[in-house]
Amino acid sequence: MGRISRAVIFFSILACTTGFDYGTKEWARSELSVHYAKPVIEGFWYWELAYNDGAAFSSLRGSQILLSLIAAGALVLLGVMAHRTRPEQHLKRISLAMIAGGAIGNLIDRIRDGAVTDFVHWKAGGYNWPIFNVADVALVIGVILLFVEGFLERRQPAA
Repeated sequence: MGRISRAVIFFSILACTTGFDYGTKEWARSELSVHYAKPVIEGFWYWELAYNDGAAFSSLRGSQILLSLIAAGALVLLGVMAHRTRPEQHLKRISLAMIAGGAIGNLIDRIRDGAVTDFVHWKAGGYNWPIFNVADVALVIGVILLFVEGFLERRQPAA
């Protein structure tokens, strides 16, 4: 697979991730209310609109400029890493694209609204998971896939 087709795949995954995140957040802002939990699966999964002006788990609240700069720097690093992947590192490129797409999705919110739009709320056994969004899911899946790719790569016999 040539460098151009690898780049097309990377940017397609990035664009789909960002677009899906953006679309779901637009839906959440138009259909949901802050502090009102609409059940999807009663007792476990709710749609609940929330705005997070911090980072993960509401840490670094009110640090929009710092968080935006970190995200922008991370995007540059992710682009360089994706560019440097070898042709056979498909999973690594996919994971980097998902991470970048998630980072872009949350960065758009920070720049546009000053806070990230969250709307998925899970509760289980008395535990309330922090409210999250599609970008957060893409970031987590991308990081997990990156670890899996690294593990699989280390298990490959030396050529």
